[in-house]
Amino acid sequence: MQEEKDFIKALLDPKTQNAAFRKLLQNYQKPLYNHIRNIVLNHDDADDVMQNTFIKVFQYLKDFKAESKLFSWMYRIATNEAITFINQKSKKYGTTSEVMQSRIVDNLKADVYFDGNEIQMKLQKAVAQLPQKQQLVFKMKYYDEIKYEDMSEILGTSVGALKASYHHAVKKIEEFVKTN
Repeated sequence: MQEEKDFIKALLDPKTQNAAFRKLLQNYQKPLYNHIRNIVLNHDDADDVMQNTFIKVFQYLKDFKAESKLFSWMYRIATNEAITFINQKSKKYGTTSEVMQSRIVDNLKADVYFDGNEIQMKLQKAVAQLPQKQQLVFKMKYYDEIKYEDMSEILGTSVGALKASYHHAVKKIEEFVKTN
């Protein structure tokens, strides 16, 4: 934990800020991109959300209270940015976030960055049918392999509620796969 405190000090110190921010990018860019991409699905959208995420991290780092891990705090920002992006996109097209997710999944085959097969496509369609919270929990557990305790910090939800959401999501996905 002391190492993280020292790293945060380096991020806030104008003399060491650039090198520390490069290290931050090096350590977190790929996992955050993957997390964001799992939510927004589209590569270009993920890049946009990723850029907004790092801008906010840089902008609000001075307000970081270290009540959670830096990793959790950054994932919370990334998650909120991705959800905001999806909600704004759905609002723009006058639809719900679930319908928007289904449309995005339908467009995945045309995405040159998606190399999934039919089974992965069916899984994406099943996940898109879930309520937003269940989608998030499922994606964070299944794709990102985030522990429930870390997820609890990121989403501000109890571990028990997260486990229940994941369980319900898995049941709904299984049902979708069986019937489609």
